[in-house]
Amino acid sequence: MGGAAVASLAATRRRSTLPVSSLLHRAARGLHEATAAAEEDKARTRRRRSSSTRLLGPDISDTWDPAPRAAAREPPPRASAVDCESTATIIDGKSIAEDIRLQISEEVRQMKNAVGHVPGLAVVLVGDRKDSQSYVRFKVKGCEEVGIKSLLAELPGNCTEDEVVDSVSRFNEDPSVHGVLVQLPLPQHMDEEKILNAISLDKDVDGFHPLNVGNLALRSRKPLFVSCAAKACLELLLQSGIDLMGKHVTIIGRSKVVGLPTSLLLQRHHATVSVIHAFTSNPEEITRESDIVISAAGVANLVRGSWLKQGAVVIDVGTNPVEDPASDYGYRLTGDVCFEEAVTVASAITPVPGGVGPVTIAMLLANTLDSAKRVYGLSDPTP
Repeated sequence: MGGAAVASLAATRRRSTLPVSSLLHRAARGLHEATAAAEEDKARTRRRRSSSTRLLGPDISDTWDPAPRAAAREPPPRASAVDCESTATIIDGKSIAEDIRLQISEEVRQMKNAVGHVPGLAVVLVGDRKDSQSYVRFKVKGCEEVGIKSLLAELPGNCTEDEVVDSVSRFNEDPSVHGVLVQLPLPQHMDEEKILNAISLDKDVDGFHPLNVGNLALRSRKPLFVSCAAKACLELLLQSGIDLMGKHVTIIGRSKVVGLPTSLLLQRHHATVSVIHAFTSNPEEITRESDIVISAAGVANLVRGSWLKQGAVVIDVGTNPVEDPASDYGYRLTGDVCFEEAVTVASAITPVPGGVGPVTIAMLLANTLDSAKRVYGLSDPTP
């Protein structure tokens, strides 16, 4: 074969083989890119999934233990009377509660005359905790004073969840019962949410049902019931003529019983709300900037006078037993706020006992009355 022919054949072969190698190279590169893209998609999915699992935050118990720095100090000696240069106005919860109960009693009387029925409140008590038994006695006594029928189901602490739910269900189905509550806390082996969710929405006078809490959070909605303790805090402030709009309010504690519903209720009154909890790094600084401080942490003498700015209003929801040999019972109840210190700084303060507690029970009676009114078509009550 001549040289020209050999050169021509070689050139032809080069032209035929170059596209094949190019295609193989492209295919390999494409496969590599596709694999990398797939791995990136998987990584993104993993990241998305891991973010979703973290979105609602860790489920950590909100306990004030060990006690914050200022709470570790001993309270000052109790004086027979408050003696200070500047003394806060004492917000008398007993007097406010008495006025509310008188109004409820009159409305119950009118209901009985109009429809032949009275409101009914049922309480489920599990176990033999002394404090829970005491709270239930106060509720039953409150019902008796205003003419509301009360029913009590007492169960042993070692009963099953199903037994508690059965008691709740029986009260749900009883037409003479307009309010059902389960006294908290429950024994540790029980699922609190499961039991509380068994309470009928239209008998949830404690205001713990998810729909009641959700509707409270949405300003365009109206819950059937609002937490009794939250209503009590607002009632004490409003009855004392304290303006809420635009005020900075700090709530210490974020429980579903007090902290959460109170923060939602205050926002409906256009207050600026801060919430302090056991993991807050600078609680003293936050409370010192607040016009109103509401404490529901359950820690005796947590809030010192140094935590408050001059003229602040203090609502003390705490009821903590403290050893007191001088007391007939060997202990006395004290609040979250060191009263002897706070009274020299605050402009107004609730005492413990005699502050939030009586009004909370009055709000429970009011919720039960409102529930009965809905049943009998007497009005369209607003929480």
